[in-house]
Amino acid sequence: MELSMLLEPRGVKVVSDVTSKKRLLQSLADVAQGLLDVSASEIFEALQERESLGPTGVGHGVALPHARLSALTKITGVFFRLERPVNFDSADRQPVDLVFALFAPADTGVDHLKALARVSRTLRDAELCEKLRANSDPMTLHTLLTGGAESQAA
Repeated sequence: MELSMLLEPRGVKVVSDVTSKKRLLQSLADVAQGLLDVSASEIFEALQERESLGPTGVGHGVALPHARLSALTKITGVFFRLERPVNFDSADRQPVDLVFALFAPADTGVDHLKALARVSRTLRDAELCEKLRANSDPMTLHTLLTGGAESQAA
């Protein structure tokens, strides 16, 4: 599963106004609402519910919040590069500044896991993360996230 199938350009944002994990999740829900045709409150509640099971901060400044929503028909991503890192209760106790949220249909099993694994592998690339942190243009961020797989396939 390629990131270009999960992430639309309008789902990529550079965010400067979040100061807490809760506000970050709300901002993700607000952006996702425009992509998913699901209310921001429903998305926020699903993200909060998932976080209550255990934080999705994976370390090295990266978080992968995710939620399943019954109204969805396909897996969709939202990516934020935060100008100011926020505490996300990550295992390594480091604040996060790269956040890739995934939203999947409630009945999606293996595909949801494959998408999470793909995003995780992508954001474990230290060189890519460095490039993401060095750019403030959402289109450039989208290209960085989705272009690598496409150029390797060519």
